Amino acid sequence: MMEYKVVETSLVTDDSLEAILNEWTSNGWQYDGMQFAMRDASKRPAMAFVLFTREV
Repeated sequence: MMEYKVVETSLVTDDSLEAILNEWTSNGWQYDGMQFAMRDASKRPAMAFVLFTREV
């Protein structure tokens, strides 16, 4: 059975995303993808959702 994990962050910087990736992959999760929520008035994402999976 596949288990899914979604980590939401409003701090969308290279350092914060790298920390999320390193934390969850070291806990046995496999990186599956990343989605960004954009603001209309800015080119910088307002939020990021980092997706992970693992076999249970």
